[in-house]
Amino acid sequence: MRTLSKFVFMAALIAAAPAAFAQAGGNAKITVEQPWARATPGGAKTGAAYMTLANKTNTADRLTGASSDIAAKVQIHEMKVVNGVMQMRQLTDGLAIPAGGSVALKPGAYHVMLIGLKKPLVAGQSFPLTLTFAKAGTISVTVPVKAMGAANGNGGMSGNGGMSGMSGMGGMQHGNGGGMGTMEKQQ
Repeated sequence: MRTLSKFVFMAALIAAAPAAFAQAGGNAKITVEQPWARATPGGAKTGAAYMTLANKTNTADRLTGASSDIAAKVQIHEMKVVNGVMQMRQLTDGLAIPAGGSVALKPGAYHVMLIGLKKPLVAGQSFPLTLTFAKAGTISVTVPVKAMGAANGNGGMSGNGGMSGMSGMGGMQHGNGGGMGTMEKQQ
């Protein structure tokens, strides 16, 4: 009888363990809002995905990586104007998502860079993207592809100077850096 009691106790502990662990990490909640990508011309080897990442918790998090079967490599990038010149760089330490705040990934600013595209991004289609966060873990989203000239998730031009006529340069903002991603605390 004693052995049966130990067995039942151990079974109960094992059954309860996932719930206990989920509660400990379950308060980390990042939402991915309005993901989208711009269509690419045939032969293009790079593309980008955009979205807003909202942190609904009281703890800061960090987007540390991403993956997709549409590209050989996926990186987190930042574009900004430095001394009047647009520069793009990989964020090797990831992108901070402030507690209770959000970060916009948009053309001319922060974005998910798709490197070594296996096929063109075609308007009207979509692709899977998995985002990896330091605390929230992985979040998988489906990214719809908008028209080649799209400068926002609604498929229209933002009026902020997208360079849609230059293949591979779409969305670069020049001069005043008006396209920088923003980090803002939501009230």
